[in-house]
Amino acid sequence: MIQPLFAFVFLEVAVVLTLIFKTPLRKPVLMALDKSKQGRGPVIVKSAGGTLFVVLVSILFNVTLMQNRATDSATVNPTDQVILASHLLEASLLGFSLFLALVIDRLHYYIKELRLLRKTLEAEKKTNQNPPVEDVTSKSPSKST
Repeated sequence: MIQPLFAFVFLEVAVVLTLIFKTPLRKPVLMALDKSKQGRGPVIVKSAGGTLFVVLVSILFNVTLMQNRATDSATVNPTDQVILASHLLEASLLGFSLFLALVIDRLHYYIKELRLLRKTLEAEKKTNQNPPVEDVTSKSPSKST
């Protein structure tokens, strides 16, 4: 399970770097994220994230059980050490992948908001550059002395 987790973490890092820097791949990635957040996408993502979180908690629980067993007995079993290291690696990769998923979600949200603000700002600039033409005769000052 470690190799797919490494691939998943590297894929998420690539998506984060694509979103941070303005590259030609940024627009397709944003469009794919937009599509994934429509319809049933959010439900699927939340259930997958919840499942990964439950697996992370289970692995951490197993790690604590193995550490308690090692401290209760005076000898340390080399097999337990290898399994413990493997579980710790899996837990750290799962935690990091969940964190990167949150980072991707927030970057996507902020990029969309920034794009919306820029469009609004451009529209306001256009309306301010072309003020409405007022009637010149109605603004002529009248001298009353």
